[in-house]
Amino acid sequence: MSDEHEQFISEEDEELRHIREKKLGELVELEEKKLEMTAEHVLTDSNFNEIVNQHSLALIDCWAPWCGPCLALAPTIEELAREYTGKVLVGKLNVDDNPRTAERFQIFSIPTMLIMKNGREVDRIVGLVPKNHVEAVLRRHLG
Repeated sequence: MSDEHEQFISEEDEELRHIREKKLGELVELEEKKLEMTAEHVLTDSNFNEIVNQHSLALIDCWAPWCGPCLALAPTIEELAREYTGKVLVGKLNVDDNPRTAERFQIFSIPTMLIMKNGREVDRIVGLVPKNHVEAVLRRHLG
């Protein structure tokens, strides 16, 4: 192989690496934005009680950014947030960033969805479950 050909391949590899890195960065940024927008509220150790107590019914998604099942559940949470606007507060609690609240509710496995009614936990869903399962639990508490 000629030096000119090797140089072309090397430049092409570098360009592909650059494109790949740029696209990966864009995807990561998009996913972070989606995670920020997936719920009506981002809950923290400091605002959890205040926000939950302001709503008669709340669905709190306890998650972490490294959790594959949590990321798989995120689109469902986003849909629920849109569909139940005005009826159910849909919030997200990053358990890594908010250990006091995670400990308080004994979140040992994620994803865990807490169903809070008038500030108290009335139900919980653990694991990656279909949307219709979450909706069935919400309907039980909406009535």
